[in-house]
Amino acid sequence: MFSYEVFRIIWWILLGVLLMGFAIMDGYDMGVGALVPFLGKTDKERRVMINSMGPYWESNQVWLILGGGAVFAAWPHVYSMAFSGFYFAILTLLALLIIRPVCFKFRGKHKDESVRRIYDWGLCLSGALPPLLCGVAVGNIFIGANFQFDPMTMFIQYKGTGLFELLHPFALLCGLVSLSFSLTQGATYLACKADDIIAERAKKLVKVTAPITIVLFIIGGIWLPFLDGFQVVNGITGGPSNPLMSGSVEVVHGAWAMHMVAHPYLYIVPILGILATAVTMVKVSSMPKFAMITNSFAIMCIIGTAGVTAFPFLMPSSLSPNSSLTVWNASSSKLSLEIMLCAVIIFLPIVLFYIGWVIRVMRGRVTLTEIESDETAY
Repeated sequence: MFSYEVFRIIWWILLGVLLMGFAIMDGYDMGVGALVPFLGKTDKERRVMINSMGPYWESNQVWLILGGGAVFAAWPHVYSMAFSGFYFAILTLLALLIIRPVCFKFRGKHKDESVRRIYDWGLCLSGALPPLLCGVAVGNIFIGANFQFDPMTMFIQYKGTGLFELLHPFALLCGLVSLSFSLTQGATYLACKADDIIAERAKKLVKVTAPITIVLFIIGGIWLPFLDGFQVVNGITGGPSNPLMSGSVEVVHGAWAMHMVAHPYLYIVPILGILATAVTMVKVSSMPKFAMITNSFAIMCIIGTAGVTAFPFLMPSSLSPNSSLTVWNASSSKLSLEIMLCAVIIFLPIVLFYIGWVIRVMRGRVTLTEIESDETAY
């Protein structure tokens, strides 16, 4: 069929696609949740916002499950390191994802508006912090994690100090980029789906969050050349998945930028991301559905920029560069990748069909009139 190298590239691309799907699909309902206390001026308006994403938020989390499953099955070394190095960040993320359904399900059971406001802020925090944490995790790929492999046992030894170690200024910037485009995604969704009063507020918000996304993204691009990056020297692309036997890795100042300079055609990816975000800002008032499509494309380009810049690294080691995990040394066996690719070819179209069907069936705006007449809604 294909060579081992090709299967590794295919699964690197699939991992990126799943992360993009999570950022786009779960991004808009998390964005809406983060905006509930701010765009909803009355309880009924906040109910409109919550019910606009009510049919989708659970199915959207399938992308997170698929992404986690892909890392576990295709990149086991990365999965192992992430759950060691990012343990408290992942634990915090899971806690937030548990808070979300509690807020959805129990908010409407309380008639006291002050209690409902507590749930609103729960939705806000559980909508804003996950994109921030995910962005911080991506930022740490460029910083490197404090781990190494024991040469005798091949066990991963994480030497980090916990959650706050991950909060490097560049990683926080990446988190803010993620939060900003998620808020833009949520606002464009409300512009398409919510009652006209809320939709107009959302359109105004997009004209604030979209420029912020562009500015933060450009700052990240300017900052990147000043970071110490990682570079594979004499790497082996078709060998076994053993980080200590796949070539050496050097820490080089500005290495991330050197990779882009060596392949100038890659600059089209961040440029398209900036242009798509700008189009979102311009078109949201007159063509909100088109604006949501362009912002989704911008999210794909922003995540794609991180991917092509870091390639072939999946998780560099700042403690022991030769222990760094790359596309070439951290995958499952060739047979595992083959079998899982067959499963993806079968089941991913089913997931996409189901999501498209749900969106079509639940199309149309959620209005204040509908909410007022339906006490069983969220």
